[in-house]
Amino acid sequence: MSDIDVVKKTEIKNCPLCASSDIHSVRRVKDYAVSGEEFTLYSCKNCQFVFTRDIPTPDSMGKYYRSDDYVSHTETKSGLINKLYHKVRKLTLRNKAALVRKYTGKMVGHHLDIGAGTGSFVHAMENSGWNSIGVEPDPAARIKANELYLASIYPMEELENFSEGSYTAITLWHVLEHVHDLHTMLSRVHHMLDEDARLFIAVPNHLSFDARYYGDCWAAYDVPRHLYHFTPATMKKILDQHGFDIIASKPMWFDSFYVSMLSEKYRKGNVVRAFGVALLSNIIALFNRKTCSSLIYIAKKKPRTGY
Repeated sequence: MSDIDVVKKTEIKNCPLCASSDIHSVRRVKDYAVSGEEFTLYSCKNCQFVFTRDIPTPDSMGKYYRSDDYVSHTETKSGLINKLYHKVRKLTLRNKAALVRKYTGKMVGHHLDIGAGTGSFVHAMENSGWNSIGVEPDPAARIKANELYLASIYPMEELENFSEGSYTAITLWHVLEHVHDLHTMLSRVHHMLDEDARLFIAVPNHLSFDARYYGDCWAAYDVPRHLYHFTPATMKKILDQHGFDIIASKPMWFDSFYVSMLSEKYRKGNVVRAFGVALLSNIIALFNRKTCSSLIYIAKKKPRTGY
């Protein structure tokens, strides 16, 4: 990051989930990926929601994404971790598309991917026969999406122009933790989904074994890009606030390996140990899915009488 960059920050004084002022610091975490700065995570004593407290404003946040290693925006295949990411992604894209078809009960429909990056999932859904578009704040990623897939990826501001009840499925794959205004986003999503639609949200889970093992070096804290740090309980609470019922949750088994490899890189450790930690994390999660390294939550709108 350049010395001439001016970073403005917002101090969060109340819990973003329940608005309680009864919050306390729980750990200091370093931004290993870009800036080397440290950020403090706070937890709410009322609802146990964990969040990054002093966060860059939306106008300043772009500086923290300036990395050739940020694979979802650059498509880089440099290094072992990114090469493995791309190999696994081919499988996970197919699995995610199948998940959308299964839980919507439809072979075709209208799909919106929020935080679409370089458009890989929009492309996968189009290949499945769906009418799929995306929104993405990073102009460079949108350009890359057009180059790679001719995908229809729009600026995030366009969400305001999308019609009520126009989508069969909306996906946020590892996106919600990046969104500054959680409540505005989820209200907008509720507005855009039709009554029988499904919402798919994937986020890391700091209750996982790999999170506890790596502590401050756990790569999925990813401060300051990750503003919020979810658990199954806090995800249920925020979706309930916005008129959604969670109908299923699915483990993302590969995420523990990717996150553990990055965490070992930050600790200057080794790949062998990363695989061991990830494997143990997944074995533990087999007996308690609420401890999986990352989870996909599938939700539907509550009936109108209940909202």
